[in-house]
Amino acid sequence: MEFGWESDHLAYRDDVVAFLDEELPSHWHGATAVLGSRENVAYSRRFAGLLAERGWLTPHWPSEYGGEEASPWMLAALGEELWSRGEPRGPQYMNANWIGPSIMAHGTPEQQSRYLPPISAGNVVWCQGFSEPDSGTDLASLRTRAERDGAEYVVNGEKIWTSYGDVAEHCYLLVRTDPQSERHQGISVLLVDMPADGLEVNTIPGVVGEHSFNELVFRDVRVPVENRLGPEHEGWAVVREALSFERVGAPRWARAAFVLNEAIEAALSADRKLDEVALQAIGVAKSACEAARILSYRVIDERARDLPPSPHGNMARAAMVQAERLVAEACLTIDGPETLAYGSRADHQVRKSLAAGVAAGTYEVQLNLISRLHLGLPKG
Repeated sequence: MEFGWESDHLAYRDDVVAFLDEELPSHWHGATAVLGSRENVAYSRRFAGLLAERGWLTPHWPSEYGGEEASPWMLAALGEELWSRGEPRGPQYMNANWIGPSIMAHGTPEQQSRYLPPISAGNVVWCQGFSEPDSGTDLASLRTRAERDGAEYVVNGEKIWTSYGDVAEHCYLLVRTDPQSERHQGISVLLVDMPADGLEVNTIPGVVGEHSFNELVFRDVRVPVENRLGPEHEGWAVVREALSFERVGAPRWARAAFVLNEAIEAALSADRKLDEVALQAIGVAKSACEAARILSYRVIDERARDLPPSPHGNMARAAMVQAERLVAEACLTIDGPETLAYGSRADHQVRKSLAAGVAAGTYEVQLNLISRLHLGLPKG
């Protein structure tokens, strides 16, 4: 089968590219383009507002929530172009791709009317409170607890590696509401408004970028019961659906492919000869990007046909990790030590590749899920 984009998708992509060519060069550089920096977050609000004006921030949302009911393929075209440029939406991509849809699917009318309009307008920052010091790769072992006290939950515990936690206005928080439960049972999702009394946010220096990682410490933080998303104790189903959108909602392979092509073009324009080792690394990396693209499209096709989440999302996520890592290796082969020049595109790719296997679910966990859910192997 030969895959090709439909004419309306191509026209839409051309419009997006023209807008990006005009908007980004004079604004999207230096500290502005560093993931998690305050400059990045400030610019993402401006940029997301411009997208919202054009109907491009949440085009896939239903019209009643400020969207245009665009197809998953239209959303994929938009995501590819934005991610190839380094994702100038910043934290807004989380809001548009999975936090907003999760609130649409499981929120009360009051939650939807309160939280969705700011997301569709591009003027709010969310963070996700998932990983914990002792349960980063295994969310079901979380220990952060929320005890019911009348019309409120009292939350105690810690979350870690929380991107944008120091600048977010809301947190999509995973907690255990039944202290007697184990694993996937007794978990709930709370929508926490920040800042909150008893909530301490500590920035963790990281290789990916300024403010990319934060620790959230909850000490008797009170959250109204009306801020619970979905039924009590049944939050695992809510968050599992959200994660299925997160895993391919960010086409990281598009950024990796973009960086690789730029590294090749820079080398050729400087009349630097690419030896056999470099050519082999380039070939392997390009193949990995193409594999990640095709596997991602398989998930998009499932969404376009309204099929439930499947292990294909885990496979696409694992393939994207491989693509990011192999492109980083190819950049090192092409440019050598110059790749480590701070601030360069290739340097950013190398640093991102170091964390590629952690974001949106660790690489190893994805492989375990693939072995069980797709290959039918027993749990080890």
